[in-house]
Amino acid sequence: MATTIRHVSVLLGCLVFALEGSVASAAPQPVPTKADIAYGPDPHQRLDIYLPSEGKGPFPVMIWFGNLWDPGKTVPPTYKFLPAGCATVGVATRVMKDAVRDKIQPPISVCLLDARRALQFVRLHAAEWNLDPDRIALGGGSQGALPALYIACAGERADPKSADPVERVSTKVTCVGAFRSQPSIDPKRMQEWVPGVQWGAPALGYGFAESLKKREELLPVIAEWSPEALLNKDTPPLYFENNWGLTKPEAVGEMDYLVHSPRWGLGFQKIARERGVTCYVKYPDHPTEGYTDIWDFLVQELKSRPRGKDAK
Repeated sequence: MATTIRHVSVLLGCLVFALEGSVASAAPQPVPTKADIAYGPDPHQRLDIYLPSEGKGPFPVMIWFGNLWDPGKTVPPTYKFLPAGCATVGVATRVMKDAVRDKIQPPISVCLLDARRALQFVRLHAAEWNLDPDRIALGGGSQGALPALYIACAGERADPKSADPVERVSTKVTCVGAFRSQPSIDPKRMQEWVPGVQWGAPALGYGFAESLKKREELLPVIAEWSPEALLNKDTPPLYFENNWGLTKPEAVGEMDYLVHSPRWGLGFQKIARERGVTCYVKYPDHPTEGYTDIWDFLVQELKSRPRGKDAK
């Protein structure tokens, strides 16, 4: 099993690093306004804040998540937001390798809980950093979108009785953008949406084939951590974008295409519509009404909300 997990993880790592590099490095990155801020005791629990160079604020903010397997710096697509007057935050979390090392089950939980804490931490310190706590969007590319979708679909998880002031802060957000993402850790759901795909090991603690075999046993875990299982009528608007269509381009590898197919978003959209949630899916020859792309959606949603205490 360990060999299988390592093999799949290496494959996923290569795919995600290539993706995140293409998204984050499409334009020169500015120096963070505040760098390496610790939102927890682990050295992987760090975030960087980028503020617009113009405007007084408080600024709406886009929080961007990155790696779930190999630790590393998360660089948000600042060039999409800073010129529009929106701040960005790049969040690094503990990763599944940390969970495997520390024998935490399921491994995906450390990433998702860290992401939630990072959101709460940013909101708690919003006034200090000139951010608007009521206009916060979440997003990520490929596996980095999973934490954003989890937080949005899980709903309010603030604990008003907690001794930790961070945990008492709201986890509600304005909207979520998912670029080339995989919005489920349910192996059966994956195969239904994208036949032939194998993704997510070792999110549930097993390789893909074993997770599929043990699915009935793992259903309570899936119900607790998988975004589509948590999706509910109070989930904020969601936007999926893929740069490939429903047919695999000739130059693209089979598994790379399956992992980043728009069929993930279409499958998720069907469930969202059944549950009364606004969900857009864009890919070549499939535009979205009212929005040019994922970046236009995120900026419009953030800036259309009333500022500060007037936000709903």
